Amino acid sequence: MHDLIITEKPSAAKKIAEALADGKPVVEKVNGVSIFKISHKKKDIVVVSAVGHIYSLTEKEKSFTYPSYDIEWKPAADVDKGAAHTRKYINVIKKEAKSADSFTIACDYDVEGEVIGLNVIRFACNQKDANRMKFSTLTKPDLIKAYENKSKTLDWGQGLAGETRHYLDWLYGINISRALTLAMKEAGRFKIMSSGRVQGPALKIIVDKEKEIKAFIPVPYWQIILKTEKNSVEIEAMHKTEKFWKEEEAKKIYEDIKKEKTASVKDITKKKFNQAPPTPFNLGDLQTEAYRLFKIQPKQTLQIAQNLYLAGVTSYPRTSSQEIPKELGYEKLLKAIGKNPIYKVLTEKLLTETKTLKPNNGKKKDPAHPSIYPTGTIPKDLKGGDAKVYDLIVKRFIATFAEPAERETMTITFDVKKEEFIGKGTITTYKGWHNFYAPYVKLKEEELPVLQKEEELKAKKINLYQKETQPPKRYTPSSIISELEKRGLGTKATRADIVENLFKRGYVKDKSIEATEIGIEVEDILEKYVPELLDEEFTRNIEEEMESIREKKSTQEKILDTAKKHLDKILSHFKKQEGKVGEELVQANQIAQDNANSLGPCPECKKGTIMIKRGKFGMFAACDKYPDCKKTFNLPKNGATQSTDKISETGYPIIQVLRQGKIPMELSLNPEDNMKNIPEEKLKEIKDLKSGKLKKECPECKKPLLVRTAIYGDFVACSGFPKCKYTESITPTFNDKKENEEEQK
Repeated sequence: MHDLIITEKPSAAKKIAEALADGKPVVEKVNGVSIFKISHKKKDIVVVSAVGHIYSLTEKEKSFTYPSYDIEWKPAADVDKGAAHTRKYINVIKKEAKSADSFTIACDYDVEGEVIGLNVIRFACNQKDANRMKFSTLTKPDLIKAYENKSKTLDWGQGLAGETRHYLDWLYGINISRALTLAMKEAGRFKIMSSGRVQGPALKIIVDKEKEIKAFIPVPYWQIILKTEKNSVEIEAMHKTEKFWKEEEAKKIYEDIKKEKTASVKDITKKKFNQAPPTPFNLGDLQTEAYRLFKIQPKQTLQIAQNLYLAGVTSYPRTSSQEIPKELGYEKLLKAIGKNPIYKVLTEKLLTETKTLKPNNGKKKDPAHPSIYPTGTIPKDLKGGDAKVYDLIVKRFIATFAEPAERETMTITFDVKKEEFIGKGTITTYKGWHNFYAPYVKLKEEELPVLQKEEELKAKKINLYQKETQPPKRYTPSSIISELEKRGLGTKATRADIVENLFKRGYVKDKSIEATEIGIEVEDILEKYVPELLDEEFTRNIEEEMESIREKKSTQEKILDTAKKHLDKILSHFKKQEGKVGEELVQANQIAQDNANSLGPCPECKKGTIMIKRGKFGMFAACDKYPDCKKTFNLPKNGATQSTDKISETGYPIIQVLRQGKIPMELSLNPEDNMKNIPEEKLKEIKDLKSGKLKKECPECKKPLLVRTAIYGDFVACSGFPKCKYTESITPTFNDKKENEEEQK
């Protein structure tokens, strides 16, 4: 008999076994699944792992109708072919459960981890409850403490809250997506459509921003700028009015002072202010900072942080907390971090200079986990994004204990013929925490020269500028997650996935997130026919209800009953409008598809549009005025093509080619445009090969080499293709043998 410990991932099982083992763990392999057998204080233990969610929700009886509420948990392998690997983990857990006399869940301590553990205990172990380990790091001391102080039951509040969220996401996601898809089918076109409990409001936020940008009308304004200098340091000052909304008013002042040669110093003020250290990282803050500094996408940052946690070098990342608890032992942890030579100088400086170690904790709390912090374990062989995010976490942690920085703003008022101009410069006078967070402190240092009142400087330039107000900025992958958090939509663990789903469905595009035409149309249609789906308040209330389950103030049954009544109302109303919704969705999809397939004006007839078409031999481009215009173009075989709205010097549309794992490339539909950067001697060689003046043998099979022409220009290929696939790239645009082979076909 033994205690069966179940973890969320294989790497966690290994860490826990190594931490708890009195000696060395005995490792057994069953169908590729590792089982760890150990002894801890004379207690026999077997450690096994799940591999994330090994059970999934599905309908009890398959259908493609709505509403559908009759769902159940089934092995993930029975629901999704892509999850076939999870079956062997279930089998191993079932086998070990038969001989166990006690059970301990050691999955991540959050709602998802609790759901994973709850399902494993119910379905694989056939138990009603289990012990629960709670830890925020995978370090040996924390794991021993978690095991020896484990609770006697699962965290049922957390587990049921998580399970309820899964039920709600399934019920809303499947029913609404199915309703939209069937509406299109009724209108004569089949396409999988998607929306959901949080996805709908998230799309609305982005679409509303896009509409605001499109409706924006720029307003002109004028600014008068003075440029002067002292000791070769240029000073720029703006007229105190800043923005003139009437041109005549700005011009009158400018005409009066434009020839003035001196600027007198009327007043000088200095103002010092403290800049507090940053707060500790929660997941949202880490995702925002990693995107700001490294342009790492939020979902990738979460994956990196999860990897660092599983490696035991940082704490659990899915946290809302901005607090570092005293129980960690600040000094001890900083000394452990300092054993890494990279951070030794920083930690020694901090411990020497700081009288009282107190982090600048933020306001946000999390009942399950503290903020993200380094464990003091020195990582091995971190590279790329992992190394960047780890360094960011360590330096942020250290910087939170440092003293505030001190900055000083100097404001100078200049007099130019009784017109006042204001110049400002801000510098750091005491670095404080900046020393510990470098190089991630991005602040402008604008030091102005020492000046005296009534001092006269030469007015080098006085310029009048006409400008326009700018539309609001689009969201970035980072700022949209911050916006969702601010509005209480989604959770710290799901927001990145919600945004990614919008991209996958084609509702949004680009790094500066822009709602696509189909995204705008879908949102408009939902707003018109089922506005309840976009109701932020309802979605927010559901999140609050989840918390009430966690706190055992409400029940799963009550919340699911309310949700089903809400869905019944929505879907009943939707059913009555299904025909109209379908027609509008079909029309919106057709317009979006036509726009996506449009590459630009036809250079041949000047009247038509070059469109992407599907032919017998794959994709090609042709004028939409066929048969009056029969102009056609080849398209690259090894990538997706999209418009850039650009035209080459020869009048041909420029396209962008997207290839997996490669940087997007821009090409003209005119192959000659793509040959412009070829050296003269190479062009002559190609010309001679084409005309037959020059003969070259294939270095691999000795057959003659020929010149082939593709959209991206000419390339040299063996005449023995397909037996011999030798090619030589000529154009610098593409230098890929695989592309050349595809073009030969």
